[in-house]
Amino acid sequence: MPITLRQLEIFIAVAETAQVTKASKKLFVTQSAVSMALAELENQLSGSLFDRHGRSLLLNARGRYLLPLAKEITCQVGNIENIMSERNDTLEGHIEIVASTALGNYILPYLIGAFKRIHPKVHVNMLVYNTMYAEQLVLERKMDLGFVEGLFSGEEELLARTWFDDELVVLCGPTDPLAHNEVFNMEEDLKGKKWIMREDGSGTVAIIRSRFGSYMDDVNIVMEMGHPEAIKRAVECGAGITCLSALTICREVENGWLKSLKIDGIDMKRKLSIIQRRDFELTDAHAEFLAFCDVMTICTESRICLSSPWKLQSLLARYSALKK
Repeated sequence: MPITLRQLEIFIAVAETAQVTKASKKLFVTQSAVSMALAELENQLSGSLFDRHGRSLLLNARGRYLLPLAKEITCQVGNIENIMSERNDTLEGHIEIVASTALGNYILPYLIGAFKRIHPKVHVNMLVYNTMYAEQLVLERKMDLGFVEGLFSGEEELLARTWFDDELVVLCGPTDPLAHNEVFNMEEDLKGKKWIMREDGSGTVAIIRSRFGSYMDDVNIVMEMGHPEAIKRAVECGAGITCLSALTICREVENGWLKSLKIDGIDMKRKLSIIQRRDFELTDAHAEFLAFCDVMTICTESRICLSSPWKLQSLLARYSALKK
């Protein structure tokens, strides 16, 4: 059973008042409801969050660790509630977006769809290219905003801000001997393997070459493909292994079609960024869309729910219920 927002709110109230009685009055619920929610939360987290001193409940080390995280989550949910409860039928405008492949195919379509349900009069147009060309389109003023992955070129005319973190992982087919492993060891597992890679200009390839360093000398690239879907199908049928964003493989891993391996000893995390020209003036529609994208990235640390439509729909449904 997942942790609920109500459990976190009750936990915060108990932490701030140090008593079940005071917390129940603060939240306008019964004492038994507070006690039950707190017990369920502690059970789900496999340990107590408070030390009992008479009638007082004082945070222990685990509780002190959880408190700022719980406050951040409830605060972000409040932001989402504010966005969703505004008079959304008044916002109009056009937003021109260019996105790199992983973001454009696996993240933004779901977010744009959810945003359009809230702001139906805002027209959103999105193109999908690799990171290098996406930057070029923003630089040439052909697109308003760019959502890119990989290494940002740092053009002076462009302003970039970090959106959230992603991680590249090694993928193999279910019958590959590597499928029995939990991590990919560069010293033991690299040699003799056939690799299927994205094309040059891809942000993914730029990160791989940068992080692999001298190990690239032993990477036997047998195919280059311009889209993650083509690469995943080739890996599924045993043509080789690959390295792709964890955001692109949600369905395949859940269904057992691919095995995902973190790379041992190499930090493969990368920043996903939103770019615009420094002299570009955001309209209300742009600002609202950027705010929506920000608050929708709080679901989990890995943000996997953003690349899973059913998980994102569940997230939106839970937050929408806060208004009722």
